[in-house]
This record gives sequence, C-alpha cells and structure tokens, in this order.
Amino acid sequence: MNINLKVSRDFARYSDPGLDEFANGVGLAMAGNPAYPTPPVTTTVLIALNTAFRAAIAAATGDPEDTEAKKAAREALLDALRKNANYVQTIASHDLKMLLSSGYNAASTNHAQYPLNPPVITELSNLATGQVLLRLTPIAGAKAYHVQMSTDGGKTWLDGGIYTQAKRIVLAGLVPGTTYDIRARAIGGSTGCSDWSKSSPIMST
Repeated sequence: MNINLKVSRDFARYSDPGLDEFANGVGLAMAGNPAYPTPPVTTTVLIALNTAFRAAIAAATGDPEDTEAKKAAREALLDALRKNANYVQTIASHDLKMLLSSGYNAASTNHAQYPLNPPVITELSNLATGQVLLRLTPIAGAKAYHVQMSTDGGKTWLDGGIYTQAKRIVLAGLVPGTTYDIRARAIGGSTGCSDWSKSSPIMST
C-alpha cells in the first residue's frame, strides 16, 4: 500500500538563522535535481530571496523600519518555500527518498512516535579557515540535528550545536591544524533522539 507523504511545513516556525540555513539547503538540493525540473519558484529566484533575507537579518538593528524590512523579506521567502513544498509533495507523495532529495523534510504520517534512525555523515570537508562543512542524510521525523566534536579521539565530546536541517551544516570556530572527530544524532522520535552516527575525522585548515 502506498503511503501519502506530506512535506513538513515546520520551517515556518524556524528562527531567522534557522530559516536562512534551511532555505539555503533547499536551494542547493533542488538546483539541477532531475526529479523537480519545473518548480514554481526557480532556484535562482529562491536563492535571491534567501540572499535578501540574509541581508535583512544582518541589517536589522532593532529599528522599526529594519524590523519591518526583515519581516517582509522573511514572508517573501516563506511564500516561495511553501509554493515549492506543494510542488515537491505533488511529485514525491509516494517516494520518501525523492522527497528528501529536495531538501525538505517529510511530515510524520503516524501520530504514534517511533525511534529515529541515526544519520550518516555523507560529507565532511574544509570550507574556509576554521570552518568545516558537514552534510548528513536527512532522517524522516527528525526535528533537528545535534552535532558533537572531539579532539582526543572520542574520549571526550564537545557540543557542536543544534541545526534545523541535515543538508548543509557549517561548523565554525575550529582551530587550524587540529584533528576533530565529528558525530551527529537526530532529535525527535519516541526516545527523544537517535543513536549517534559513526564519527568521522577531519583536520581543520
């Protein structure tokens, strides 16, 4: 029996930085994705809207005019994300792998919670000085992803932050020349979080 999958709209509740991160991940995932050849909002337009939103976040000083500009930019980005979410849902309503390839998350189809599978690290690379790019497999039903780092071979672990999506996580503030073991887990499900992923090492540059 086919399951009618739905795209999660939880991104509308994300913080401003979280929404920026999520939209960036969707833009990267849908760019050139053969499963989604004609989205109602093109990748170029989506990236432009996200860039404008990011600029509005940076320019916000608490001034009412700045706040309204940021609010308008956020609503424009959300509108574009909702339109593309509807498109993705129409195409991938029976294919979870295809749905997740869009950068969107799947809404739970079961009101009874279940334990989440651990994510898998698919990419770990140096992005800039003291910055590492981490990509994980998205986990259906995950609310966020928790990252930890170790500089002593996994004897002790340092908090690396909680991120709203798995496709593109930037870990900053790392010490060049230091080797870090990175691991992650999905947050949510009946147990509160998944098991930790297998860790992967990288030397920060």
